[in-house]
Amino acid sequence: MSEAATSRRQLHTELLRLRLAADLTQTEVALAHEWSPSKVHRIEKGHVSVSKTDLLALLEYYGVTDREAIDSLLELARLSRNQPLPFAAYRDVFTPEIIRFLGYEASASRIGEIELLVVPGLLQTPDYTRALIGHGHGLDDSELEKFVESRLERQRILDRREPPKLSFILDEAILSRVIGGNDVMKLQLRQLVETAGRPNVEVRILPLSLGAHAGLRGPFALLEFPADNDPDVVYMENRRGDSIFQNDPAVTEIYSRLFSDLEERASPPDRFELYVERALDRL
Repeated sequence: MSEAATSRRQLHTELLRLRLAADLTQTEVALAHEWSPSKVHRIEKGHVSVSKTDLLALLEYYGVTDREAIDSLLELARLSRNQPLPFAAYRDVFTPEIIRFLGYEASASRIGEIELLVVPGLLQTPDYTRALIGHGHGLDDSELEKFVESRLERQRILDRREPPKLSFILDEAILSRVIGGNDVMKLQLRQLVETAGRPNVEVRILPLSLGAHAGLRGPFALLEFPADNDPDVVYMENRRGDSIFQNDPAVTEIYSRLFSDLEERASPPDRFELYVERALDRL
């Protein structure tokens, strides 16, 4: 986890909390400082860094007078400027909201993901990604390779000294959906078993025999963070493909309960390899 990425997230989360505690809208803050409303929005979303002058102006406006609190936030701002936004190199192939998600993912201490259609990005082989993204997305070869590179960059969290806890719940159909041909799919399935064997990774299967279940509403990722005051985040896409983030505790608690319920209904992690072996036998 990058110190700059963590500091940036903590800073913009705290600035949002302070504004809401002061019962102010983004528009009111922007007007008071002769800024555009989009500037306040970008600061609170962590899309841009915030200067020392702007940060002090915000804290004064929010009524923050405690010197220790001010110094702590100034230090977070300084640390957050030590490197570019995470995954900024992929702006030509990803939307700002997806880049934001990737930054969150890189600093999470626990990631829970439900997927119904394809192997999750954190578990994909390069050839699987090429076959999946290269079909119908209108990318040229260089863009496609950049997409593959981003997947490998994301997967570096698996090899960190203190990697996050990863819990995946996959629909059984994913194992039988041949993407890229039999050889690509065989390699992908074998890598799934290898990754699932790591001590920090669990993969469960929702059997087709389960029939209807709450997970059919759609895939989502639930991110938890090490700091006690850092709210959980749930990430999903709507039917139009728009990225949606929620960090309202009332909402994230609903998804956390849903994830726990589906873990109970899914097969236990020690049966995952049996499902993969069946899928390999069919190839």
